Amino acid sequence: MANETTGTGGILGDKKVKGPYKHPDFPEMTEEQLRARAVGFDIDAHLVSLMFQEPFHADVLRSLHKQATEDIATAGVLAKDGIMQMWFNPLFLAAYNSTMIRGVMKHEAYHLELEHTTTRRYQPHDIWNWATDLAINSSLEESEMPPCGLRPGKALTPPKEWPADTTPEKIERFKRISALIESFPLNLAAEEYFGRLMENEDVQQMVEEGTTYVIGEGNGMDDHDGWDSLSDEEREYMSGKVRQAVKEAMERADSRNSWGSVPAHMREEIRRKVRGEIDWKAVLRNFVGATQRADRQTSVLRVNKKYPGIHAGNSRDYRPTIAAFIDQSGSVDDGSLELLFGELQSLATRADFVLYHFDCEVDKDSRKKWSRGRVEKAHRTRSGGTDFNAPTKWVNEGKEKCEALIILTDGCAPKPVPSRVRRCWVVIPGCKLDFEPDA
Repeated sequence: MANETTGTGGILGDKKVKGPYKHPDFPEMTEEQLRARAVGFDIDAHLVSLMFQEPFHADVLRSLHKQATEDIATAGVLAKDGIMQMWFNPLFLAAYNSTMIRGVMKHEAYHLELEHTTTRRYQPHDIWNWATDLAINSSLEESEMPPCGLRPGKALTPPKEWPADTTPEKIERFKRISALIESFPLNLAAEEYFGRLMENEDVQQMVEEGTTYVIGEGNGMDDHDGWDSLSDEEREYMSGKVRQAVKEAMERADSRNSWGSVPAHMREEIRRKVRGEIDWKAVLRNFVGATQRADRQTSVLRVNKKYPGIHAGNSRDYRPTIAAFIDQSGSVDDGSLELLFGELQSLATRADFVLYHFDCEVDKDSRKKWSRGRVEKAHRTRSGGTDFNAPTKWVNEGKEKCEALIILTDGCAPKPVPSRVRRCWVVIPGCKLDFEPDA
């Protein structure tokens, strides 16, 4: 029985695949064979089993409406009509053993617990999808991982048969991206994986081509397409509902010591989400990880892959430059400067930082460029008032070319003009901004 469904797509073909259903991990199985296995499939039985082994995740998932559907190829959580739902294709889930079905359910629970479904996605959103999956699947046991899932340290699953129109260049690109993901360490934040992916030339080329969908046949264990359909009002409403469900599950897990296999770093991240706490170091790391650059320059030394010997190739620079402005008012103490400088030093392997000091104006003579971890010790050159317009206009007027700016301050100054680049405020402990930031 043929049907029309959304396939897993990849760098090999179109995102939308029409025709008989093909399982991402068992493409050799016919749709009739998959339907035979799906007869009588009961997800509730697996949820009961999950409750005994992973009570925290089960507690979160029990608040969802479960919907069996062939409108998606795999499984996914999404908000629809004011209700949080878990959709799943029985043809997809029924082909796995109970351990892998548990892994898929834990994966979906993590998406809710980490608020991936109710926060805006980074662009390009398909690369962000890979990053969230990599972060989540770091916390799953390998035995729980369907082969189609993206996991740091694990090579991508190549298709058993390459499509007829697959070029050698596409196969080599697949292999290079596979090696990249295999090189990633476990347990990084989604923003860090996003940054590392976006630094890669092959990923950047896919972005430029508009082919940023799931990598290869069968690499991607769930569907994220419903995440961007919410209005701002719906997003806020659903975020509150999800956070309340996770909060109640967290409190029960604490009282009963029933967190299951949730690792300590994930517990802390979930607690911060629920309580609205902000880890300034994590925010700064995420800000840097999500700031990208891809300057293209014609290069006679680099061969053009499409037209070798006819046109020059292109070289790209993927390291972003971020301008960091340090408030020199007396209330910004040396200890706070040391904290920020230490964090920037660890991040200088991911981006180039240009440091300026400022008070009511920018101290142009204080300019220092840090890169590849070469960072100077914290120091001070001024001690005056504070005007946030000074660093913002410095960047807006092009006096420093950068992709983003960071301002370390005690927050005691009026609201500045809008910034033409992304702006991050790092406020010293015990202080807050005198205004509500809008950028």
